[in-house]
Amino acid sequence: MAAPGENLRINGDRLWDSLMEMAKIGPGVAGGNNRQTLTDADAEGRALFKAWCDAAGLSMGVDRMGTMFMTRPGADPDALPVYVGSHLDTQPTGGKYDGVLGVLGALEAVRSMNDLGIKTKHPICVVNWANEEGARFAPAMLASGVFAGVHTLDYAYGRKDLDGLTYGGELERIGWKGEEEVGARKMHAYYELHIEQGPILEAEGKDIGVVTHCQGLWWLEFTLTGREAHTGSTPMAMRVNAGLAMARILEMVQDVAMAAQPGAVGGVGQMQFSPNSRNVLPGTVVFTVDIRSPDQDKLDGMRAEIEKRAAAICDEIGVGCAVEAVGHFDPVTFAPELVENVRKSAEKLGYSHMNLISGAGHDACWAAKVAPATMVMCPCVGGLSHNEAEEISREWAAAGTDVLFHAVLETAEIVE
Repeated sequence: MAAPGENLRINGDRLWDSLMEMAKIGPGVAGGNNRQTLTDADAEGRALFKAWCDAAGLSMGVDRMGTMFMTRPGADPDALPVYVGSHLDTQPTGGKYDGVLGVLGALEAVRSMNDLGIKTKHPICVVNWANEEGARFAPAMLASGVFAGVHTLDYAYGRKDLDGLTYGGELERIGWKGEEEVGARKMHAYYELHIEQGPILEAEGKDIGVVTHCQGLWWLEFTLTGREAHTGSTPMAMRVNAGLAMARILEMVQDVAMAAQPGAVGGVGQMQFSPNSRNVLPGTVVFTVDIRSPDQDKLDGMRAEIEKRAAAICDEIGVGCAVEAVGHFDPVTFAPELVENVRKSAEKLGYSHMNLISGAGHDACWAAKVAPATMVMCPCVGGLSHNEAEEISREWAAAGTDVLFHAVLETAEIVE
């Protein structure tokens, strides 16, 4: 059955109020949020989300990774649910919308169905995936990765943050370890609303991004081992400088990414010096190279070239070099029938739209391994994300959620 007519919209004011209320939990220092996964702030955000879902008549399930599944029943008890969601955890200096819009937009779609008395054949399940960001516990999209069978539960539980705390231990501590087997649920389809995290939609003046693909990714964690020495009294020719090796590798990563244009990116966003003293050359430097491309051969070729050239750089300086792949997913092609539902919903509602390839990884990438999946995107100001200055407008939030609402109803099938 077709989705409802273009006169039906979600409640944009209620959606915005929910976004602003959630943003009060785990506030950042510059207007954004620091609600990292499995912190006390994460637990508080989960409790608020649960209270809102309870009020909307949704029933809760929680799996052993801490992912929350909030279900609105369907008319057919044998029909598989349509899953809709994203994540509530943030970067250490994150914005108010990355991930959160997808969760609360999904909740708003359900609230609007309740308001309008809409019943669906398929149940609808709003999802808050745990540890999407990977900022505290690498890799990103950890819980959805276990759900899709990419990671084992033991691997996930053993992931450590910078303080040596484990995912499993922190999940127990905040009280959100569920009993449900991870991945036991079956999906009819999966939709995810997200801010673009890039500048294209705003630059092109488009309301909606119809996401057709997602870039693949490698996170390569380098551990360089040199020799600690006094920066003032150690002659230049006698240094084994892990910091110098790191600097040369960073420039090399830039060169490799530029040589792979178009459709490739690479860079480094996190590094640790030890002992991290002003007048001591580092004995150890740890940093993560992030490379991405929608082209599988290009992505894997970049990894091979970076590892080969990094080894040569370190050999020349006498620095030890170890590399571990701490995050990876192949490029994803989203389900054409769901992509078309998003496109038609945008057209029916009168929103301008364009096709997009997502530059960032999302839980939808792993969901696509177990069910048809796709994404809806709205613009963000200046393309800024993973930053406290991240911003969207009320109108963009409402437009993206309107399209999500109609696309989900198309798949869930309205019944009289």
